[in-house]
Amino acid sequence: MPSAIAAVMVHVPEVEAGLAWYERAFPSARRVNVKGTPSFERLAVGEVFIEVVPADSKVSSGAAGSVVYWRVAQFEAALSQMLHEGASLHRGPMSIENGESMSQVQDPWGNCIGLRGPASLRGKPVQAPNPSIERTASGRLRLPPAAAHVER
Repeated sequence: MPSAIAAVMVHVPEVEAGLAWYERAFPSARRVNVKGTPSFERLAVGEVFIEVVPADSKVSSGAAGSVVYWRVAQFEAALSQMLHEGASLHRGPMSIENGESMSQVQDPWGNCIGLRGPASLRGKPVQAPNPSIERTASGRLRLPPAAAHVER
């Protein structure tokens, strides 16, 4: 029987751009080079790996079902960090049991990330998203020129 999450696979159009974004969104993440055939890089967040892989005809990027919720020490700070890096609010935030809050955000490619943890800063507003990241009329992200190659 499964006992813990080992890895979260995230599908994106461009792997290096995805790795770079997830490194910023998860400040404790560290890159790990996996030697083998083929060799690749992934991110370690505690004991869980974020494996950023190319989207393809079998699995595209975007919201499509399961959402992994990450336990965070301070909910509002974690949500603000994600929004600052260009994630968009998808669901929530909402109060849940035991003084915790939860929410879902979407990365620049539409993949959902769940956040869950203590609401330690009650009543304080969540920091506004990064002003250098805009949305088009259709709701897609328009990233700054340096990151424009990852627009979805």
